[in-house]
Amino acid sequence: MFSSIEDVIERFGKNNYIASRRIATVVYLAAAMQKPILVEGPAGVGKTDLGKVLAITLGEDMIRLQCYEGLDEGKALYEWEYAKQLLYTQILKDKISEVLTGTDSLAQAVDRIASQDEVFFSERFVVPRPLMKAITSEKQVVLLIDEIDKADAEFEAFLLELLSDFQVTVPEIGTFKAKKIPLVILTSNNAREMSDALKRRCLHLYIDFPNREQELAIVRLKVPEAAEKLAEEVVAVVQALRKLDLKKTPGISETLDWVKALTLLNVQNLDDALVDETLDTIVKYEGDVRKAQEELKEYLRKVRTRRGGTETPATTDAGKSDKDMLN
Repeated sequence: MFSSIEDVIERFGKNNYIASRRIATVVYLAAAMQKPILVEGPAGVGKTDLGKVLAITLGEDMIRLQCYEGLDEGKALYEWEYAKQLLYTQILKDKISEVLTGTDSLAQAVDRIASQDEVFFSERFVVPRPLMKAITSEKQVVLLIDEIDKADAEFEAFLLELLSDFQVTVPEIGTFKAKKIPLVILTSNNAREMSDALKRRCLHLYIDFPNREQELAIVRLKVPEAAEKLAEEVVAVVQALRKLDLKKTPGISETLDWVKALTLLNVQNLDDALVDETLDTIVKYEGDVRKAQEELKEYLRKVRTRRGGTETPATTDAGKSDKDMLN
């Protein structure tokens, strides 16, 4: 597993994930204590990536359950393969007749058939879904329960048995205990508050947006081909945009997408026109675009001043100022 907190940081780094000491500490303790981790924070800060890199680092398979409103245990745990049961019934109908031989009433026939329940309600007819796959796996896996806050409170309650005892119950068959206790990562974007019962069973980790230095380090790691000045300017702009009241605050993934897009266009520095053309890479709603344009207009004016330009908006051949171009 992991020998120390420093070991987590080092091995995650080799897989292109910059883990802060706080993240590394929680991961180390969760692995040592065999406790689930509830990772909360805004969208786009690397919560899902934490589960992915944990599986890669340990060389284990990752089983992912994507949560959504209306998710039930039939989709998350198991389903009965009714078509296969029906086929077996048709094939074995002669044998069923033999079983019913000697019965004098409908009640006796039903009792005789009921005594054979284990034939048709057995593991051979169960279609395992992510949770059961994780529990019944012959080797340890990483179980990623993604966006648990999107699932209903009833489903959250259903998870408690799994998270506390690492077992699941199928009423018709019985209880399945984990052969190898999985490493469980639950992520939440805080769409709703998680219950105290769920939080008690997990180690808690909150991942926030990184500061400027951390985000620049991530950009350098993930997009090493980007010009240094471009990376610095993009990170500075994104940090400023996060202070605005946007419907969707840009996350680290959007920062990386923007740097990649500008790099593909051979951009070395932020430029009014190119920023306007590529802004949809980082801002996802039209109202947010307009707010971002105003912020970028002020930022680029300051940049031009530092480069020896003026505060007067430049004019294009069509007579448009920076304000026209950014709006």
